[in-house]
Amino acid sequence: MNTIDPEIIRNHVRTRYGEIAENGGGCCAAIGCCGTDKNYDFQLGYAAAESAFAPEGSNLGLGCGNPIAIASMRPGETVLDLGSGAGFDCFLAARKLNGTGHVIGVDMTPAMIAKARANSKKGNYQNIEFRLGEIEALPVADNSVDLVISNCVINLSPEKLRVFREAFRVLKTGGRLAIADVVATRPLPESVRMQLNAIGGCVGGAASVNEINAMLKEAGFVRIDIVTRDETRSFIRQWMDDESAGDFVVSAFITAYKL
Repeated sequence: MNTIDPEIIRNHVRTRYGEIAENGGGCCAAIGCCGTDKNYDFQLGYAAAESAFAPEGSNLGLGCGNPIAIASMRPGETVLDLGSGAGFDCFLAARKLNGTGHVIGVDMTPAMIAKARANSKKGNYQNIEFRLGEIEALPVADNSVDLVISNCVINLSPEKLRVFREAFRVLKTGGRLAIADVVATRPLPESVRMQLNAIGGCVGGAASVNEINAMLKEAGFVRIDIVTRDETRSFIRQWMDDESAGDFVVSAFITAYKL
């Protein structure tokens, strides 16, 4: 099977999302930024109050679900967001924690980190920090996190097993993973899988449910649950100009535990 060098993929993703941070845009190739469409937020599972709560400019419309909805967050927890972007889900996590605990956002794009920190300052958040780093090599200590969340980011990584191993490493015993991501429901054509724009658009790098389940097990996770959401195909079709994305990938909620 033909593959693309991981560093080429990372550089493409970093450049693409750096441009989005600086100039706007989003996941919808055909119609522009999904983040400007409140119906899109509703389809992802965000309540209007949640979208209104976060600082202006933090919701860039780059998600494929609402990981906060499946996180069962508890007061005082330390929460880590993989690929935190402009901080949207971090701010919603802080709201759930209600002034307790700690939220850490990690992103490999300097422009995103700068934007998230500016948004945090604007909202005067005291329990959030944003760290520059790659999710395959997290700048986070071992056994220090209660909950790892992520929203439509792990599919972008060319080394997903490394990501899951890192998530397992930083989680405390009894900690959990709660992510929204895209998964492949049928084999991706090579023309999609080998296209950098399709990978950067959250389609070309999608792994299958069986592949994700196997990687999570290999990383050490147990009680793995992957729930595909067929209704999301309608908005995923907007992610590519030819509208074929929904034929191959669908959003899923993924939970797993470190015991």
